[in-house]
Amino acid sequence: MSKKGRRRRDTPGMFSAAGLVRYYEESDVGLKLKPHILIAIMVAFTVAVIVLSKLAPLA
Repeated sequence: MSKKGRRRRDTPGMFSAAGLVRYYEESDVGLKLKPHILIAIMVAFTVAVIVLSKLAPLA
């Protein structure tokens, strides 16, 4: 039989053979934000921390 005529066997991948199987779960729980909004929130938080540390130092 030629190689083209043979049916290809599906063998498990290296990770699944070692017992490292990935499980993907769809979850709709949680807050969904666009990445640029999340970055803007983090920048604003960082600026607020810096400004507050200059206005009211702890020591």
